[in-house]
Amino acid sequence: MSGEANMIRWGIIGCGNVTEVKSGPGFQQAPHSALVAVMRRDGAKARDYAQRHAVPRWYDDAAALIADPEVDAVYVATPPSTHKQYALMSIAAGKPVYVEKPMALDHAECEAILRAGAEAKVPVFVAYYRRMLPRFHRVRELLFGEQAIGAPRVVNTVLYEPHHPRYHDGANLPWHVVPSISGGGVFMDIGCHTLDILDWLFGPIVSAEGHAGNQLGAYPPEDTVAMSFAFDSGVLGTGLWNFDSYKHHDCIEVIGDKGSMRFATFGDGPIVVETKEGVREYRVANPAHIQQPLIETIVRELLGEKGVCPSTAESGARTTWVMDQVLRAYRRKTGQAIGA
Repeated sequence: MSGEANMIRWGIIGCGNVTEVKSGPGFQQAPHSALVAVMRRDGAKARDYAQRHAVPRWYDDAAALIADPEVDAVYVATPPSTHKQYALMSIAAGKPVYVEKPMALDHAECEAILRAGAEAKVPVFVAYYRRMLPRFHRVRELLFGEQAIGAPRVVNTVLYEPHHPRYHDGANLPWHVVPSISGGGVFMDIGCHTLDILDWLFGPIVSAEGHAGNQLGAYPPEDTVAMSFAFDSGVLGTGLWNFDSYKHHDCIEVIGDKGSMRFATFGDGPIVVETKEGVREYRVANPAHIQQPLIETIVRELLGEKGVCPSTAESGARTTWVMDQVLRAYRRKTGQAIGA
């Protein structure tokens, strides 16, 4: 695919908070990329976004944006409940699509997107942008290039944080904790980032089991998750998430046969390597527009450079499959079945 004058012209469906800094400006600043149209069901908000970000056109109808002949590719930044719908519409129009994470409500929806993209030969990408952040490339280099901790054996990941004030009003809950819209709770929303970066570092998770619970009772979906998993590479792992804790803690620990490494999924804190020789710290800052490095790989791929984007529909679907395994029993027990 090639855009006008070696340029990929993007349209955004759902220009909400995630597009203000994390992604939207990335489409404008990436080489050979332009943001030419945005859509939101609230036309006034779409117009406001377009004016503030110097975007030429705005819509209040997704079909109209997808049909725009000057839109070459579509970024779906709506909640997960409409990812499948808009991805399939974009694919049917022959337009490559970049879907926010998690890829869809469940793995069955991901498979539908995968099949449609493959049959139509339309590329599909997923916004697991940590795969292109310099910080995680340094982690990968330390692990496998420099073999700083020897051969990785075990991965333990823990994230806990206080109950966020935005979830205090049970009558007006954000979509992130409404399963029919989000697919689950905060684990579904942000735990997917951890599981995806582990997939990128260690290869596919081929087995996953877990338990989920709702200890606080502030919203319908899970607020606590414990899981165990195994990678195709043979590395084993555990994961623990709790969203009603006394403080914030975010740590992925990789234990190797010659040392250990610790780093967080979120933020730009230090990468800590500990061996018999001592402790070393590495710091790598995140870019201002955190999705831009991944967007740049998508643009390059759409302009003909094959295989440069590391976050594909296939990898995005794998992460949703893992979450499905962990949440299946809880969804069945609570009657929160979702998806197609």
